[in-house]
Amino acid sequence: MTPEPHSPTGTDDLLSEPPPSCPAHGTGPGGLRRLYGPEAQDLAGLYEKLRAEHGAVAPVLLHNDVPFWMVLGHGENLHMVSSPSLYTRDSRIWTAVLDGTAGPDHPLMPHIAWQPICSHAEGDEHQRLRGAVMGAMSTINSRTLRRYINSWTQYLVNKFCERGTADLVSQFAEHLPMAVLCEILGMPEEYDDRMVHKTRDLLKGTETAIASNEYVMNVLMRLTVRRRAEPAEDFTSHLINHPAGLSDEEVGQHLRLVLLAAYEATANLLANVLRVVLTDPGFRAQLNGGQMTVPQAVEQSLWDEPPFSTVLGYFAKQDTELGGRRIRKGDGLLLGIAPGNVDPQVRPDLKANMRGNRSHLAFGGGPHECPGQDIGRAIADVGVDALLKRLPDVQLAVEEHSLRWTASISSRHLVELPVEFDPASPQDVMERPGVSEVPRPRPDWEVSSARLKPSPAPRPVEPRPEALPPAPAPDSGRPLGAWQRFLRWWRGY
Repeated sequence: MTPEPHSPTGTDDLLSEPPPSCPAHGTGPGGLRRLYGPEAQDLAGLYEKLRAEHGAVAPVLLHNDVPFWMVLGHGENLHMVSSPSLYTRDSRIWTAVLDGTAGPDHPLMPHIAWQPICSHAEGDEHQRLRGAVMGAMSTINSRTLRRYINSWTQYLVNKFCERGTADLVSQFAEHLPMAVLCEILGMPEEYDDRMVHKTRDLLKGTETAIASNEYVMNVLMRLTVRRRAEPAEDFTSHLINHPAGLSDEEVGQHLRLVLLAAYEATANLLANVLRVVLTDPGFRAQLNGGQMTVPQAVEQSLWDEPPFSTVLGYFAKQDTELGGRRIRKGDGLLLGIAPGNVDPQVRPDLKANMRGNRSHLAFGGGPHECPGQDIGRAIADVGVDALLKRLPDVQLAVEEHSLRWTASISSRHLVELPVEFDPASPQDVMERPGVSEVPRPRPDWEVSSARLKPSPAPRPVEPRPEALPPAPAPDSGRPLGAWQRFLRWWRGY
């Protein structure tokens, strides 16, 4: 029995050399474009070249010239992530792993290597692990979450508002998500400059990334052990106590997954939204004039500059076809978030208003759609709104063309966002949210079900309402009116 002939578009045939006269000669084996090296300095431009040359699905080369597929089409990306019978996140079936082409020393292996976490699992195991994460997510009280975000925003702005200058990346966008996530996980005392630095170092994949990963994991494993012994009303405790019965190792790995994915995505999202506000006068005018809300601005940013540009990777479970290409079993594919968001099939006019449209690919889709996307949206919505209210005259302190990014195949991170504004006085908020104990509202004031009880709740210290008239003594024969009930709640009795 003769073997099935290889398809000319299968990745196992992409390494055949073109004739020396071919204009593509010199790009890479097979004349394929590399997603690394000099040409990849402008990935957005490279994606459009690939789209023009190959259509919605293009053959490319990863580091060490390992063949892969780049999915560029919006519809093709959605089909891939929504077809678990055809594609998996389990890289153990990747041909390059099986034949040793992509060994453990491959530069992208930390992103691709299989791990026992929900984003790599399938079937019943996926349901068990993701069910636990989603169950713990569902306990987060949105009102409490927004109180965290607002309080930490005020705290961070207080640290630079008197100077009249700041870098909104290193002093705000890289700190607010970490502070809020530490609150959600139940470890507010762990938020500090070192935690931010270690997490950023880990995500950048530097020479010290392994040591930084060990630091972060030690923090998370200590939290796991502590909450196993002394449960509280936080995400970690709910993850531990979920009926899925996660082990300590599984809890620690999923805390790491939530922390890293939510942190990087939200830090990028915050920086991107603030950059557009500061560099696009029309965008800011609509925001200031009420024609656009901050949540709408965030949604537009998720189309134009998604926090993650690609996700590595998906792998074909069987021979199939995608975008007119023959995909062979074991082939690897990149979820193309950034190129999919600008697919001419869904966005023929890139300047068109997309603010009310949530069909972008920023949070993926299908069984592995980002479970924490509402947390990221909330941090961006509340954080940007609160900062602009504190610093209404904030302006970019440099020319827009001088802004710099660090880019990788996975994301583009703004290096700095220098701004200037009229110096302002610090607001009367607690010294450090989540650490100093503050008065909490009475339980019967909560309008939503009490799910996550902060430990402790970061809420600004309200000024004493001296101007308010004294509340009258309650009359046992007559119920209090709404105003009297409000005054009694405000004064704490």
